[in-house]
Amino acid sequence: MAEDASQEVFIQLWRKIGDYSEQSKFSTWLHTVTSHITISYIRKQRGWVQRMFNIEDSSVANDVAEPSAGEVDIENYVTRLPERARIVFVLHAIEGYRHEEIAQMTNMAVGTSKAQFHRAKQLLEEWMGYA
Repeated sequence: MAEDASQEVFIQLWRKIGDYSEQSKFSTWLHTVTSHITISYIRKQRGWVQRMFNIEDSSVANDVAEPSAGEVDIENYVTRLPERARIVFVLHAIEGYRHEEIAQMTNMAVGTSKAQFHRAKQLLEEWMGYA
């Protein structure tokens, strides 16, 4: 999955290089674009739901990964999160960044990152019926 995500990042960076304006450092632009592409790619993957909520029962895991008619899938739950909570959740839970790294990337305090992650996880658990 990492190789596929990396390949997607390189393709998209090649396409978006013309969008770079010298208003910020190239490394900052590169990191931002890479993060957004990677987050989009990983959002499409569903296996992390099982890891995130420690779902053991395969029937429950299948219900979450493949919603039945009338149910909302996990991607829709994540997109419903408040923006800052969603960003922190994706960066920490899916991409595996530490809160210190997230704080630096998003210009927020480490405590704020931890609080946003906790908020996101609580909302997702509530919406998915795990609370």
